[in-house]
Amino acid sequence: MDNKSFRNYIVFWLSQSVSQLGSAMTGYALIVWAYKQTGSVLTVSLMSFCSFAPYIIASSVTGPLIDRYKKKTIIVLSDLTAALSSLAVLLFLLQGNLKIGHIYGVNIIIGFMNSLQSPAVSVAVNNMVPKDKYKQVSGMDSFSGNLVAVTAPMLAAFILSVLGLEGVIFIDLISFLFAVAVLIFKVSIKETGYKKKQQKEDYLSSLKSGYLYLMENKGLLYIMISIAFMNFFSRLTYENILSPMLIARSGGSDIAFGIVSAVLGIGGLIGGILVSAGKIFKSNLKMIYYSAACSFLLGDLLMGLGRNVYLWVIAGLAASIPIPFISAGQRIIMYEKIPKEMLGRIFAVRNAIQYSTIPFGILLGGVLADFVFEPFMSSENLLAAFLGSLVGRGKGSGMAVMFLITGILGTVSTLIGYHRKEVRNMENKEYSRYRSE
Repeated sequence: MDNKSFRNYIVFWLSQSVSQLGSAMTGYALIVWAYKQTGSVLTVSLMSFCSFAPYIIASSVTGPLIDRYKKKTIIVLSDLTAALSSLAVLLFLLQGNLKIGHIYGVNIIIGFMNSLQSPAVSVAVNNMVPKDKYKQVSGMDSFSGNLVAVTAPMLAAFILSVLGLEGVIFIDLISFLFAVAVLIFKVSIKETGYKKKQQKEDYLSSLKSGYLYLMENKGLLYIMISIAFMNFFSRLTYENILSPMLIARSGGSDIAFGIVSAVLGIGGLIGGILVSAGKIFKSNLKMIYYSAACSFLLGDLLMGLGRNVYLWVIAGLAASIPIPFISAGQRIIMYEKIPKEMLGRIFAVRNAIQYSTIPFGILLGGVLADFVFEPFMSSENLLAAFLGSLVGRGKGSGMAVMFLITGILGTVSTLIGYHRKEVRNMENKEYSRYRSE
């Protein structure tokens, strides 16, 4: 592969980033619309659940489809289905018949299609870029993802105020048309590893082979399990208790949360740039595990101990800058260790494993905050008094203690994962069979 193939990837990356921005704007706008209609936080949480659940379930069985069929076709069909879903929402809205149930249904469809698109894009990227560009590509993906996360709510809020929900969805559809047109007419995806004989292979046998590969190469499996734990601990806190904690501990003002949210996105942008520079970690395993340990140890602990926006900003940067390194390290290991003709299956299984803990973390975090830690920190218990000397007392202190706990447990689980023999053996060239080229 040469610079021409990398330029081909740049075009693909830019077009997909535009499409992601449109989709993120619609997602944010629908959350605002749903909350205004119902006034229920549970309604909004169920919207996310309806996306995650089918994504996780489908990812466990759709892997062979990624390896059997052309990646460009899968990506285009996935984008088309998402666009038709957005169009359906727009039509219901224009007719005055849009219901929460419609959004749940659309999110289920999009979650399923994402289970196909996400691994297809990962395999396509591997087939488009030279090996020496893997870190740069991972950094670029993290940069664009965080840029979308930072800008989508602001753009969506502005468009909502001017054009309404209809305008946001219309712009989303335009972004889809742009991305698909570029993908069809301007992007070339080499189908390396694509073999027609795979279409004749029994589907269940093909699916089974992906799981067997992970059982034979336990180092890869343990990395996925490690990241599943990382996702669980981070979702216990950041996903749904960060905002109420900061608002409660800053006197009811939402300014602190707005600043910290922006900083979390900016930290991700910085991390993406640093990954692209590629001069910090020589070991991909250390890039995963050391980065995660720093994120938990510095980010979560400081977030819990902090009592003003200055410390929370530092905590936000400490938590978010390492995240792109985790993604980059894992992606590079998978690209280098897994045979190309199996990448689709393994990426799909990876998604099922790593994201399966997220819904549980989200649900458990809210329950623990409301019914365990907040009441405990308002009691006269001696342990509560000691913890109060660290994080303070009053509303929000229980959630602050949760950050301390996830900081400690996240760090410990990360270090345990790194020191597993199967994981450490992956640094040996003889660890796994070499990839077929």
